[in-house]
Amino acid sequence: MSLAQDLNIPDDTWEDIVIPPTDLWSDEPPLESDLHRQQMDALITSLEWWWRNRNDFYVSGNLTIYYSEDQIKSRDFRGPDFFVVLGTERRPRKSWVVWGESGKYPNVIVEILSNSTADVDRGVKKQIYQDILRTPDYFWFHPVTLEFAGFHLVGGQYQPIEPNPQGWLWSQQLELYLGIHQRKLRFFTTEGQLLPIPEEVAIEVQRQAEEERQQKELAQATVEEERQQKELAQATAEEERQQKELAQARVEQLAAKLRELGIDPDA
Repeated sequence: MSLAQDLNIPDDTWEDIVIPPTDLWSDEPPLESDLHRQQMDALITSLEWWWRNRNDFYVSGNLTIYYSEDQIKSRDFRGPDFFVVLGTERRPRKSWVVWGESGKYPNVIVEILSNSTADVDRGVKKQIYQDILRTPDYFWFHPVTLEFAGFHLVGGQYQPIEPNPQGWLWSQQLELYLGIHQRKLRFFTTEGQLLPIPEEVAIEVQRQAEEERQQKELAQATVEEERQQKELAQATAEEERQQKELAQARVEQLAAKLRELGIDPDA
């Protein structure tokens, strides 16, 4: 069955329909600073590592989300600094084209604020994410001032997410907390475990390897020390045996001389 039949569209009408392209390149400006890039990378790579055994999500950043044909004509592009789509195929993309992705929109969006974009992120973009994309969880974070806020979609309206005692905000979609750690926005589990970035994983692996090497060297040194102590004990015992034999030989020599002189050494 053809797509026209599936949609119950007459053949003569179908010929007039122009399907918008789905293979579109992203058209986003570069991030404003190294802080913004590092923050985006930290969120992306830590989540990818945490979900390394999953293939049902897509995570990216500073990538255009195409959600309407009018948007293409007006070039009014919207590319969140970080977003996650759940229940989709994990593979590289040029952009996120909603009509080419079974109508799926981001489940989570994080905007990294700057002085030039903060008003748009708090205003226009928030409205688009609420009313058009209907993204359930929306957060923003300023890497310089550390301004941090989060919202969850309730009845079609964003409601502020209340922080926990650590100041972290809960993402219902990710089932993870977002919180500030060493001046960066990071993910935490319900148990408070920090989701590591690959560099931290590598450092931890190296630390564990170094610790294991040191423990192995210590064990080898202990074995060597025990071997040396055993050899020393054996040498001491041999020396004592030799001294005992020497003393016994002297006693026997003395007894022999006494017998030569006609003296009974046992008397």
